[in-house]
Amino acid sequence: MNEQTTRFFAKLMLLIWVSCIPCVLADSSQTPDLSGNYNVATLTPLERPEFFGDNLYLYKWVADLLAFGVEFGRNLMNEDSDPERGAPPAGGDGSPGAAGNVGGYNAFWVDPGDSGFELDGKFRTSIIFSPEDGRQPKLTDVGLDKRKVFFSAFQANEGKAWWVEEGVQGPYDDPELMTLSDRCLLGFSSTAGPPMLPALYNNLKRIVQTPEHVMILSEMVHDARIVRMNSEHLPEEIRKWMGDSVGHWEGDTLVVDTTNFKARTALYLASETLHVVERFRRIDEKTLHYSFTVEDPAIWTGSWSGEYPWPATDDPVYEYACHEGNYAMGNILRGARILENEAEGGE
Repeated sequence: MNEQTTRFFAKLMLLIWVSCIPCVLADSSQTPDLSGNYNVATLTPLERPEFFGDNLYLYKWVADLLAFGVEFGRNLMNEDSDPERGAPPAGGDGSPGAAGNVGGYNAFWVDPGDSGFELDGKFRTSIIFSPEDGRQPKLTDVGLDKRKVFFSAFQANEGKAWWVEEGVQGPYDDPELMTLSDRCLLGFSSTAGPPMLPALYNNLKRIVQTPEHVMILSEMVHDARIVRMNSEHLPEEIRKWMGDSVGHWEGDTLVVDTTNFKARTALYLASETLHVVERFRRIDEKTLHYSFTVEDPAIWTGSWSGEYPWPATDDPVYEYACHEGNYAMGNILRGARILENEAEGGE
């Protein structure tokens, strides 16, 4: 190779190297864009049914059978109602589920998904994978007491003010005694999080990502979480319904750390000592991998972790106007006053 040819190739290699520098710098500084809409509905339960033991995975035929059973039951519940039927009997008709004892019409609005989820090509028995039994750890004494108080407010609807007869505070004495979801403050089942869990319906999420913030909108009760990137937590005395979330990137994974919860949270039984760490990363262009670890030493004897995929969807997230035209809250309180008056011998 003569000197002129050598110089030509040297200049060519230098040109290629220089032209690649911006690409290399861009690749090293870019973070994945998680923005988009996601439908997190899944038939896979949060906690593993005990009969599965420590088995994390399901055979596909078992997952298909479970999905068929759910679809079969849903079709039965969606049969047309008898237009000539009368009103439910006093105290309700005894129907189970979210319809309560006042008689449900059908399952049209229930949309928990069509199947369980897969990760790495395998079906899971539960969202929780740690502890190994796929279930939340045992409750502390405080947690047991909190659960007892929570369920003490739920009794069969017999059309009587049982709290007057028992001489205890009524569950409807004050609107602030009712659940956060009844008050339209937070969605039930911790749909808004953290951790962000699937529910019976309204399972869409929307992520909007900027360099300084990440917004995660939950369809259920229109909750919007604002994650402040590369920030410090707020002072301990500043408490929020969904906690204070700060985030940072670890490679291609968004890590969100949340503390500073109020004493009542969306997560069932959790307390103000709740601490949640979440991780979001892309599996592919159409799917996010979402994982979380929950710690609340006041309530559970150990931490617990879960994971499940967030499939992308083209469906928009519609407004959830929880109190628009909603007379339930006022009627619940009004009905309780009527029952109390009857129990006290009034007319």
